[in-house]
Amino acid sequence: MLDTLAIDVQPTTASRLTELDPANMEFGKLFADHMLSVEFTGGEWQQPRIVPYGPLAISPANSAIHYGQAIFEGMKAYRQADGSVALFRPLDNWRRLNASAERMAMPTIPEDIFMQGLRELVKLDAAWVPNIAGSSLYIRPFMFATDGALGVRPSETYHFGIITCPVSAFFTKPVRVRFEQQYVRAAPGGAGYAKNAGNYGAAMLPSKLAQQAGYHQLIWTDASEHQYVEESGAMNVMFVLDGKLITPELSTSILDGITRRSVLELARTWGVPVEERRVSSREIIEGLAAGRLTEAFGVGTAATIAPIATMGYEGRDHDLPALTDTSFARRVGAALEAIRTGHAADAHGWMVAV
Repeated sequence: MLDTLAIDVQPTTASRLTELDPANMEFGKLFADHMLSVEFTGGEWQQPRIVPYGPLAISPANSAIHYGQAIFEGMKAYRQADGSVALFRPLDNWRRLNASAERMAMPTIPEDIFMQGLRELVKLDAAWVPNIAGSSLYIRPFMFATDGALGVRPSETYHFGIITCPVSAFFTKPVRVRFEQQYVRAAPGGAGYAKNAGNYGAAMLPSKLAQQAGYHQLIWTDASEHQYVEESGAMNVMFVLDGKLITPELSTSILDGITRRSVLELARTWGVPVEERRVSSREIIEGLAAGRLTEAFGVGTAATIAPIATMGYEGRDHDLPALTDTSFARRVGAALEAIRTGHAADAHGWMVAV
């Protein structure tokens, strides 16, 4: 089926590749020449199209604007050691996109539309994949409701698209975070495990307040007690405590991160003890004070690994030990980069050639 899907390709006549400065790539600002567009009408997905990147026309009564049926994914393509291009775990992103779609009462995307459309798009814009250490082509699949009518109900029509942009390293130095114990990112039974747009919109005010106080990100805590760790900003979070890699167990309020899965798989392969369980902010701070907590870091598609240098807790900052070359965060970050760029064997079968 993947080989028979017809994709209407309309190449641009005016490439913007000359605007790309590999030494100065600001995240999410310059997009590659083309985008994938697919419409859902009459109860089925229509023929996929790859067209020049540009604006979409929507009704002012667009139901996604008014009622929030909008989801997305974040993934990357990497320049390989031999000059080719490969995608990192794209089927996992497809499955998670569909889990988000089901939660938001939206139609799921067939595998052939997602995978063949993605590969053809990246192949067409392969020149946009940078070849600098730490860089990649960020890929943003997204879907939103397109009915032009008011009324609180699932839309009958949808747009699925994919856009891409070249990016460099997201965080260039360890970050300062603060435990959030007032605002809530998500609650059990909600949509926290889905990558729906509303989760991110609601997080902007508390994130802004934290940034104004001198922090880069928040560590979100649970909705009922505000004590148990959930995520860090838009990333999953992990700790090295008593020599074990510890991360909050998945729930309906925590995103099942692809990078999270990858880090845990590598840790287990290396024989590092792994615990997926409830983690309290008090346990983390007490472990740091006792010298038992040696590392804390965020994991996500944009940043991959974001080491945490300082944690704010109940009005006081707590500094973590400086990372060394033997620190788990550095070792796992380097291992992921080597696998993604073809400089190390892909024993887990994560990479998909374009």
